[in-house]
Amino acid sequence: MKRKVFIIPPEKFEDLKIGKRKTKAAGIPAVISTLQHLKKELGIWQGLKMLNKMNQKGGFDCSGCAWPDPDGKRSAIGEYCENGAKALSEEATIKYLNPDFFEKHSVEELSSWSDFKIGKAGRITQPMYLAPNSSHYTPISWDKACTITSNHLKKLQSPNEAIFYTSGRTSNEAAFMYQLFARQFGTNNLPDCSNMCHESSGKGLSQTVGIGKGSVTLEDLHEAEVIVVIGQNPGTNHPRMLTALAQCKKNNGKIISVNPLPEPGLECFVNPQKVGDIIFGGTKLADQHLQVKINGDIALLKAVMILMLKEETKNPGSVFDLEFIEKNCSGYEEFIDDLKKISFNDTVNESGVSEQEIRKFATLIIQKKKIIVCWAMGITQHKNGVQNVREIVNLLLLKGSIGKSGAGTCPVRGHSNVQGDRTMGIWEAPKEDFLSKLDSRFGINTPRNHGYDVVNSIHAMSKNEIKVFIAMGGNFISATPDSVFTGESIQNCALTVQISTKLNRSHLVTGKEALILPCLSRSEKDIQKEGVQFVTVENSMGVVHQSIGSFTPASEHLKSEPAIVAILAKETFGKSSKIKWTEMMNNYDTIRDHIEFTINGFSNYNERVRLPEGFYLPNCAREGKFNTATKKANFTINPIPKRKIKSNHFIMMTIRSHDQYNTTIYGLDDRYRGIKNERRIALMNLKDMEALGLKNYSIVNFRSHFKGSIREANNFKVVAYDIPKGCIGTYFPEANNLVHINNKAEISNTPSSKFIEVEIIIPDH
Repeated sequence: MKRKVFIIPPEKFEDLKIGKRKTKAAGIPAVISTLQHLKKELGIWQGLKMLNKMNQKGGFDCSGCAWPDPDGKRSAIGEYCENGAKALSEEATIKYLNPDFFEKHSVEELSSWSDFKIGKAGRITQPMYLAPNSSHYTPISWDKACTITSNHLKKLQSPNEAIFYTSGRTSNEAAFMYQLFARQFGTNNLPDCSNMCHESSGKGLSQTVGIGKGSVTLEDLHEAEVIVVIGQNPGTNHPRMLTALAQCKKNNGKIISVNPLPEPGLECFVNPQKVGDIIFGGTKLADQHLQVKINGDIALLKAVMILMLKEETKNPGSVFDLEFIEKNCSGYEEFIDDLKKISFNDTVNESGVSEQEIRKFATLIIQKKKIIVCWAMGITQHKNGVQNVREIVNLLLLKGSIGKSGAGTCPVRGHSNVQGDRTMGIWEAPKEDFLSKLDSRFGINTPRNHGYDVVNSIHAMSKNEIKVFIAMGGNFISATPDSVFTGESIQNCALTVQISTKLNRSHLVTGKEALILPCLSRSEKDIQKEGVQFVTVENSMGVVHQSIGSFTPASEHLKSEPAIVAILAKETFGKSSKIKWTEMMNNYDTIRDHIEFTINGFSNYNERVRLPEGFYLPNCAREGKFNTATKKANFTINPIPKRKIKSNHFIMMTIRSHDQYNTTIYGLDDRYRGIKNERRIALMNLKDMEALGLKNYSIVNFRSHFKGSIREANNFKVVAYDIPKGCIGTYFPEANNLVHINNKAEISNTPSSKFIEVEIIIPDH
């Protein structure tokens, strides 16, 4: 029998206040916000002391985004942003969840809390166990917790009845051990958060340029003549990127913003570390904002390329880099033939951008040679997410803007080591070369059949095909689509195990039995048998570097993630295991020796990662080499999406507030958008509101429609906003239930959270 819990908390309102949208990012308000969060969670003095170590050489890596640190000198004032400070405050909080907390609050009661309230409860300090049919978690020893987990694993009829999920904050060392544990166990069921965000980037880039990572460095952004930021809101999601954009502007570069919403982080950046910025108002960033309608990106890019082709035809070689194309590219003629067949007027109409604005953008691209395109989930979370990425590559290939300084692809990753986790083998579809090296190194027989990604994992759980679900970090329930379906599916499991620092909804919507295994945070000192250890991470630019905590752990009962994997593996495999798990746990240099043997690019790993700035991994596209099937960069043909919806329906996209990072909600404000003390909001075009008789603060319900299936989410307050007609913006996870499990990207299987067909239901109508 499934435990009675709230998969979705009661749809209650707070006290919405609507103010004026901001036109500047950071500055003194960001400093004030940082200090407020530090004060609430751990005290200003201790918070500043810890922040002084974050992202510094010899310090610990921020658990927030994966934006790179400068290779050379770093700011003595601080290499962090407002949201990085919030992330540290949240995880290093001095609020602790001791056993009496769980004795006082049942799982059902806790699940009725909002995600914000759950996250603010405090830090988990010791292992906790939820027995079958029990309503409360109780303390458990590490030995008993490991025994319960191993017993469940050992009685499975097939290794593929287990799933090993990974969050992007997991270190390289922990990720490598975790995938090794899963593969020694006999499964490639290794879904991760990449499946839900940049999987489309990886697939699209691999097909076109031969590597699923971006090709630029931080210095390239400084040198670029044009940076196009498309489907991304760096002011909230990657604030340290604003410093790089400001440097580009200082070097006379141009910045173009492409997004359905205007975002202050791309309008003006006030660097709080520069007195001049504070006095004189900061740096204007975007030279042009192109307000596409939701999923109008391919149409916009094709419109630009049609205009480029027109000028190129007049004077061959004046616009396109024909030498680069001839030497390095495949499929050019087919691409041009297809482009000639497309109506320019159709591209303008489908993009939602005026012809005048498109021509202005195209003129800039025609004139410049060093172009970088940056993107995030506004590009990837569509049915055509992979095609979106491929079309970006088409534009760059025409200009020869890959494989040279100041130019290239820049998918901006979310969590701080999500890219490193994939490098370490956290992938449901591993390549033969990697598996054969694991077999050779460890004397095991790894499975070859591909495993489940996130969406397929949920389907498998819904069919009772999964008995054990283990998560290395993250908040699976709140991060995934189709909330009710996902929550009911995971409740079919016999056991769910969460390796975590903080309480979240995934600890409350569980299998019949559940365990919480508390781990060290990034900032905490990690002492093993052979001394103090450090871990490594890989940032968005492919730099691998150290992260070493130096602060006292929140509890003596916490273990590091590598140690947790080791003790689970030893308990599961016993003395028969050929893998020396204890040696890896005692000294992480041993783990890195194994990584060096099995993964390309990690030669002299232990030596090079001890360099203060770390080292760059090989990147074929950055080097002007393309490891595709054709051995060249591939032009591709990507149709303009024309997804028709009913005339009285809208297209909804899910977005983040400024007070959140992924599923972690730091507060109830969205300062830049002028929204305070509420998350159940719907950003709408004023003309759409007037047509429906709605005003600010009006309450609406939503029904999503996907191939005849309906999902519902109720009680949202309407906010008039600068968004294209027919489009709506809502926060996740509040609107996740509206994303049908089968509404996903072709090829990458990423949930299509940026394109949800919805119907507005006005209560009492």
